[in-house]
Amino acid sequence: MIASIALTFAIVLGTTLLAGRPLIGLLRRISFEQNAYEDAPQTHAKKTGTPTMGGVLFVIALVAAFVADPGVATAALAVVGIGCGLVGFADDYTSIRRGRNRGLSARVKFLATIVVAVVFLALANIAASDPGTIFTTGAALGGVRLVVPFALWWALGLLAILATTHAVNLTDGLDGLAAGTIVPPLAVISFFAWQIGATGVVYVDLALMAAVLGFLAFNRHPARVFMGDTGALLLGGVLAGSVVLTGTHLLLPLIGGVFAAEALSVIIQVAYFKTTHKRIFRMSPLHHHFELGGWPETKVTARFWTASALLSLAGAAIVR
Repeated sequence: MIASIALTFAIVLGTTLLAGRPLIGLLRRISFEQNAYEDAPQTHAKKTGTPTMGGVLFVIALVAAFVADPGVATAALAVVGIGCGLVGFADDYTSIRRGRNRGLSARVKFLATIVVAVVFLALANIAASDPGTIFTTGAALGGVRLVVPFALWWALGLLAILATTHAVNLTDGLDGLAAGTIVPPLAVISFFAWQIGATGVVYVDLALMAAVLGFLAFNRHPARVFMGDTGALLLGGVLAGSVVLTGTHLLLPLIGGVFAAEALSVIIQVAYFKTTHKRIFRMSPLHHHFELGGWPETKVTARFWTASALLSLAGAAIVR
């Protein structure tokens, strides 16, 4: 099995690296290019015209994982990943055709993501090693296991998918930021999935890590392509789905702490501004706050990657 996983990782990494340059050329030819947000820092104006929707490369990982391990868990993660990716694709396409960063309405994206999440949870009920479990640890905490009523398991799974997809999307605002930040959480969940024998999760998460690392060759600063909502929603959906399938829901706010902080910064900023007409942050999401404080984009990205790694290590210490 180890050899099969390693081979899948290598194939996905190599394929992503080989496909990246032709994809960038195709996206340019069909004018699938980024329009900088009007309310983003002025330094982001130069990003206008960069090809976007490069997150379609991540589908390679889901297909390769399913070919290597065609089980229900692998299929469930492929469904939530591709389903969320299609929602993001529709949003990106609408935004590009309108010529500005205004794609699908928040309500439409929300409802479409719910539909995908419900289909996934129906499959997860079959594939999960122990449906109802939302927190499991190893020797570090004496083998703690927390089980909740089935209806609550469904609700928490739905919440995890909705929150994570859109939190990853909010984080995708700097070159390489979302891609590099998601690697440590995927590594931790795949490690735990290996421990409990959830092979489908191992294949998908490690294959997706390979695709993300390959994508970073083109997405690191200065980015030659952006993942778009297509990639961000796909990544968030797979991360949340992996948590559901391994019964580690309560670890998600820890290992995905950077994504949580980004989403919370927006919620806090909006709520505080509506109440007081003042701002807590210079700009939200949180990475813009540090940009406007004088940090170079590369420094913000490096610090967020480091924070994600440290939080994920803390999560690994709990589940081992």
